[in-house]
Amino acid sequence: MSAILADLRVVEVSAFVAAPLGGMTLAQLGAEVIRIDPIGGNIDYRRWPLAPDGTSLYWASLNKGKRSVALDLRTPEGQEIAQALITVPDGPSGPSAGILLTNLPASGWMDHASLAARRRDLISLRLTGSHDGAAAVDYTVNCASGFPLATGRGGEPVNHVLPAWDIAAGLYLATGLLAAERARRRDGRGQEVGLALSDVMLAAVGNLGYLADVQVNGAVRPPLGNDLYGAFGRDFATACGRRVMIVAISNRQWRAIGTATGLADKLAMIGPMMDVDLNDEGGRFHARHAIAAVLEPWCAARTLAEIAAAFRGSGVLWGPYQDFAQLLREDPRCSTANPMFGEIDQPGAGRILAPGSPLGFSVADRPPPAPAPRLGDDTDRVLAEVLGLSSAAIGRLHDAGTVAGPTAARA
Repeated sequence: MSAILADLRVVEVSAFVAAPLGGMTLAQLGAEVIRIDPIGGNIDYRRWPLAPDGTSLYWASLNKGKRSVALDLRTPEGQEIAQALITVPDGPSGPSAGILLTNLPASGWMDHASLAARRRDLISLRLTGSHDGAAAVDYTVNCASGFPLATGRGGEPVNHVLPAWDIAAGLYLATGLLAAERARRRDGRGQEVGLALSDVMLAAVGNLGYLADVQVNGAVRPPLGNDLYGAFGRDFATACGRRVMIVAISNRQWRAIGTATGLADKLAMIGPMMDVDLNDEGGRFHARHAIAAVLEPWCAARTLAEIAAAFRGSGVLWGPYQDFAQLLREDPRCSTANPMFGEIDQPGAGRILAPGSPLGFSVADRPPPAPAPRLGDDTDRVLAEVLGLSSAAIGRLHDAGTVAGPTAARA
């Protein structure tokens, strides 16, 4: 078997999270993704966290499995090479090419019309801030989403550190690219596909029912701390100073909590006492404080290991709170026992555990994790293999400063 996207080539010109994640999603499924950067790196090339030698672990982690080409994109010569790579015709047995993925402005040499003039069936996917052209990033989109005001316990808004909208946008970009490429196979037509980061947020808020809740009920979801909205779930302290999350969404999960803790009889008393139906999610939500008062001393009297032993195989829906180090060192899912993971030799970082694609296909290989290239690692090979340039021609481009080879992190 071969990787499921082994017949696809994408050229990516991007920075930060969303577009690089979209390209890496495709690369991890076997697509050839050629990332073009300016010589010396784009604006995200040295973003934290950094390895001791200055290598950006952020950049390396979002560009695994890609090929890197470094061009002087300020010059007509560099722009011409970039356009040629984006619009190169498909070979008789080569990959499906002519696809651009970017989050940079649609102007000048990267304008869709300019590129489509060179290849009529060109597909370009472009991420923008807002549908009206206004600039936006994850942080400015998130603050407007309503979630920071529904997070925490009230008072000041609470930002989460996960760039959720960038991640969702990256996956939308990968989905949109595959949809456009499938349509091109059917009708031979290219197209420009647009995605606004703010629309990703708005779609999510609407799809989760929070906009409808305001319109239908006049209600705004309040901040509830770590309580689960509309069902039972919250955090509990353990005897060893850790915390666990315990959740009951289904009735089976609710009964499992009582059985595993030996508190079923005490929990059953809460329903009649508060006049709520504990066999209903809403009833458990309304009684959440009383339920928590029963479970708190049970958790506080036991260590995390003891709670894990009590819940093992019980059907209780639970999990430990853990920091990134605990996730890496203590969680068996974050190891090579999980087929998604593998160890790679990442330039500048050394031997590290890295994820590949979370998707597993029964009729296609899941490529193992591959390291990110050094900046410009593949410049010469791509120019030779994709554009057919001779070594002498590539040498002249190096001499003119139009292209560059591998760049160290501190270069």
